[in-house]
Amino acid sequence: MTTWILRRLFQAIFVMLAMTVIVFIGVHVIGDPIEMLISPEADQAERARAVAALGLDKPLWQQYAYFLWGALHLDLGRSFVFNEPALQLILQRMPATMELAVTAVLMSVVFGIPLGLYAGLRPNSFSARTIMAGSILGFSLPTFWVGLMMIMVFAVQLGWLPSTGRGQTRELFGIPWSFLTRDGLAHMLMPAFNLAVGNIALVLRLTRAGVGENMHMDYVKFARAKGLSPTRVVFVHVMKNILIPIVTVVGLQFGAVFAFAVVTETVFAWPGMGKLIIDSINVLDRPVMVAYLMIIVFLFVFINLAVDLLYTVLDPRVRLESKE
Repeated sequence: MTTWILRRLFQAIFVMLAMTVIVFIGVHVIGDPIEMLISPEADQAERARAVAALGLDKPLWQQYAYFLWGALHLDLGRSFVFNEPALQLILQRMPATMELAVTAVLMSVVFGIPLGLYAGLRPNSFSARTIMAGSILGFSLPTFWVGLMMIMVFAVQLGWLPSTGRGQTRELFGIPWSFLTRDGLAHMLMPAFNLAVGNIALVLRLTRAGVGENMHMDYVKFARAKGLSPTRVVFVHVMKNILIPIVTVVGLQFGAVFAFAVVTETVFAWPGMGKLIIDSINVLDRPVMVAYLMIIVFLFVFINLAVDLLYTVLDPRVRLESKE
């Protein structure tokens, strides 16, 4: 087990190092931030001073070496626009995105698994067919359109929920959170559900497919022959076997929701990391762009490692293979 974990950590370090090269080079070949940051009426001397102040006069390999050395010391550069450490700017916005992503993933599990179980246990019923048809809509409808329709219906016409912003927050361990206040929860409900719609459909269909496949397995027939109740058969035996693909998808989708909440945060003016990266792209704030992408890469690597470790809890066969 220890050898397996060390091997995965080595792979994670290699992936992070490779991604630093790809991200750094990819960001630095896009546009010229000097054109965005100084006045068009500035002369060549002022432009040269700005280029030297930002370190853009050095060769690309030297800029990367400085970036890598700083990254090893948790210094991902200073924002061109805010003149603050890029990592600090992102960490200030991270709680807003984090609570939105966690809420969306919880919604996908809370709604997706029960609906998938029902559709899998009663596949020919009208309600199950309706649920599956709704899951197709969840996959097909664009996120920005769903968000705009939710604002139009629930905020503009009905007036039930606020349309934009994060609402009132309350600090916990020195960090402001929206879910700790009623107003914050009201502001968070629509963007979180908008972010969760596609994931609900995905978890629903995975659960339904897993239930439909496992209900005809020999171990289910044997459990029924022993006289176990249908509830125990489904929630103890069948659920243990269908959780592995669900855990995989939910884990990876958490990273995807966290990374690609840009559209939802833009539509609902949610002050998270997605809104920050959009603003940084508009002004070519390279340090913030690189820092954001590196944090997302680290998040995906960490989630993959956590999901693999969780496999050993859900499936004893994986645990035996890891020991070997």
